[in-house]
Amino acid sequence: MPLLKRGPEIHPPALLDADQNFAPWFVAYTRGRQEKALARHLLPLGVPFYLPLSEKVTRRPGRTLTSYLPLFPGYVFLRGGPVERIAALRSNLIVRVLEVADQSLLGEELRSLRRLQLAGADLSPLPFFAAGDPVRVTAGPFSGCLGTVLREHGHRRLVVSVSILQRSVAVELDRESVTAASTKLESVRGAAVA
Repeated sequence: MPLLKRGPEIHPPALLDADQNFAPWFVAYTRGRQEKALARHLLPLGVPFYLPLSEKVTRRPGRTLTSYLPLFPGYVFLRGGPVERIAALRSNLIVRVLEVADQSLLGEELRSLRRLQLAGADLSPLPFFAAGDPVRVTAGPFSGCLGTVLREHGHRRLVVSVSILQRSVAVELDRESVTAASTKLESVRGAAVA
């Protein structure tokens, strides 16, 4: 397995700040394994992007390899108008562009995902699902995050979903640190506490 360097993950750093006024989101679906190449192309052009990465450690006799893989293989989240879209398309790395109908939902989902990353959560990619009741984390470093809680092999996990991609990521969580969210609109995705 080739060693994959971390590379740029977010530009500009304030991209996900709720009080910032950026252009609309769109999502680039890239050619196979070209997410980081697209991010490297966009960085010097100043096109705002977010490419969430997860660390994968592989141990082999006498060696430990660390790779940084896209959390959502094939997808890069971008913001901008026609100029930024053309700059991204000129990379010849994009297969298609997904339009984002619910800009505020995607923004909230990506902010929750970034908060989990910055808190050092060990995120695991999962297939997308929508089941259960909405929950909000009330204690610990993930306080304020919205998501879904499932039982998996005896462990409880908070699941943060990105609806437009129909993908989710998970982090282990104590049951005592979540409470029911008051409405479906308040939550990122429905949740069930198992």
